[in-house]
Amino acid sequence: MARQIVLLRGINLRAARRIGMADLRELLESDGYEDVRTHLQSGNVLLSSPLSPRRLEAAVERSLAERFGLDVRVLVRTRAELAKVVERDPLGAVAKDGSRYLVSFLSQRLPAKVARGLESAEVAPERLVVDGREIYSWHPHGQQRSPLRKLMRDDLLGVTSTARNWNTVTKLLELAGG
Repeated sequence: MARQIVLLRGINLRAARRIGMADLRELLESDGYEDVRTHLQSGNVLLSSPLSPRRLEAAVERSLAERFGLDVRVLVRTRAELAKVVERDPLGAVAKDGSRYLVSFLSQRLPAKVARGLESAEVAPERLVVDGREIYSWHPHGQQRSPLRKLMRDDLLGVTSTARNWNTVTKLLELAGG
């Protein structure tokens, strides 16, 4: 069975969308997934499953809706895909604080026009690279007032996204093992 990283979008940000990690692990184990492990409280799960990433996304979304009554978008990357995300690291030379360096995982590639618009946005000193189904973004002054983050809303991107900081991305890869 393949080791996969399951990223839940938008949970535990406000009271109405709370899911305890112990409850989440219990749900996924009862669904038959193996080696289920969560990281932090923000919806990062590692598990083993024979399902393809797309089928796993749909199955976990259904389970979350049935068990918790929440419509939660789920994005999945295999361990190999996550390793490539870390290998690419296009902003590593400038992004020196892993808590301000983000990877936004996308449900699919951005439309070319959207990607070009993002890459040409004048947001210095922030930086951005679109690469496949990920957007790497550097926010040296944080995200709270970031003009770049305002351009990266799902309604503007036209796809579902969920972001994790570089520290979390590299930790998830480490936890996924070899």
